[in-house]
Amino acid sequence: MTKFSDLNLAPKVLKAVAETGYDTPTPIQAGAIAPALEGRDVLGIAQTGTGKTAAFTLPMITLLGRGRARARMPRSLVLAPTRELAAQVAENFDAYAKYTKLSRALLIGGTSFKDQDKIIDKGVDVLIATPGRLLDHLERGKLILTDVKIMVVDEADRMLDMGFIPDIEEIFKRTPFTRQTLFFSATMAPEIERITNTFLSNPAKIEVARAATTNTNIKQGVVMFKGSAKPKEPSEKRALLRKLIYAEGEACTNAIIFCNRKSDVDIVAKSLNKYGYQAAPIHGDLDQSHRTKTLDKFRDNELRILVASDVAARGLDIPAVTHVFNFDVPSHAEDYVHRIGRTGRAGRTGTAIMICVPRDEKNLEDVERLVKETIPRLDVPGGKAAPAPAQAEAETEQTTEKPKRTRNRRKPEPKPEAANPVAAQPEEAKPAEMKADNQPAREEKPHQERPRGGRNRNNDRRDNGPKIVGMGDEPPAFIAMSFAERAKG
Repeated sequence: MTKFSDLNLAPKVLKAVAETGYDTPTPIQAGAIAPALEGRDVLGIAQTGTGKTAAFTLPMITLLGRGRARARMPRSLVLAPTRELAAQVAENFDAYAKYTKLSRALLIGGTSFKDQDKIIDKGVDVLIATPGRLLDHLERGKLILTDVKIMVVDEADRMLDMGFIPDIEEIFKRTPFTRQTLFFSATMAPEIERITNTFLSNPAKIEVARAATTNTNIKQGVVMFKGSAKPKEPSEKRALLRKLIYAEGEACTNAIIFCNRKSDVDIVAKSLNKYGYQAAPIHGDLDQSHRTKTLDKFRDNELRILVASDVAARGLDIPAVTHVFNFDVPSHAEDYVHRIGRTGRAGRTGTAIMICVPRDEKNLEDVERLVKETIPRLDVPGGKAAPAPAQAEAETEQTTEKPKRTRNRRKPEPKPEAANPVAAQPEEAKPAEMKADNQPAREEKPHQERPRGGRNRNNDRRDNGPKIVGMGDEPPAFIAMSFAERAKG
């Protein structure tokens, strides 16, 4: 069996590796370190969590043992897709290079340009950066890449997903043609293959596992879930997540929960805290200092559950994560491989459980097609995930049925009657003249049928005496007068 001492690494590097407790390299390390030390380009394809970071940091430190960096001109460059992954590479470099005099700089967003410029001006042997922040420094004229001897692209498939491929190509063009390139990825998309054919020269290809396969140390499962009603589905899904965590019992010492949306990350973390679970969110909208503090608490076991977006899917190297819960099926199938790769690291076993609602079944099919296996279906702990369809419809009708409208107006409440002996008597005992609000009783008239007609329909019932036809026997005097008499008057 190959050991680190058989790989021609520098004695100071071997001493640092021994202090970390590792003696035997992983397959990707054993396959990549030897050709890298020979100065060849390397194309490494391996699952996440198999030790790719040490596969390029250890030969880099050995190769850079001689020489000195000049101001603003780093001797090597490592590109990582996320801040977390870049910071993890920096930590690995610090651990393995502590007995050397090599310097390094970390260029990531969320930190001061001024502080980064001061470090670059002194000259660094290893520059670790995210593509966006590196291009910012290049455009400001604060950095020159013409002295780069070793260039590393880590998690290349994640670079593709995040739209960094044009940036990677621009950075490649600014480095010398004679550089040595180490290219690592968990999957091999056609676009990545095109870049490797363009920028790598006769690389040594090390493929320790089939592209886009999952770690065999990880026990996988998916729960098919359907909410009782669409408005209730989010809360019922969170309740199911709590059931799954509770069902794992003491075996779940810590866990990472992945959500597709940043808003769900915050909501799920808040819900878990409400029910007594120690949880904290981490996503791209949070300050870098806040994200760093949260990760430190999780590493130090001060925090049991980390709720994350895909920004953290490939940037976390915490060997002791026991469980990964996919609250959502990832919209990009490749992300599933990297999400569950946060558990089962460094030879340990892990558990990955996913929740799939009906609208995510298409994404689930894409995941199973990518990994070329059917993920086992799991039962919901403590009962079914949702009531039967007929029962669910009945419950929905009961909850959504609206009260019928009525035209009957609400009758006014009776007013309290005055306290007097007469008012207190029963209706039959009151005198006839005192009935109906103590008013004298009116003589009831026989009902008369009203004739139908216009607005003057009641005129026919009035008694106006005998009906007059014409002007009668004696016409008015003004009519009898002649026109001349009326004119004089």
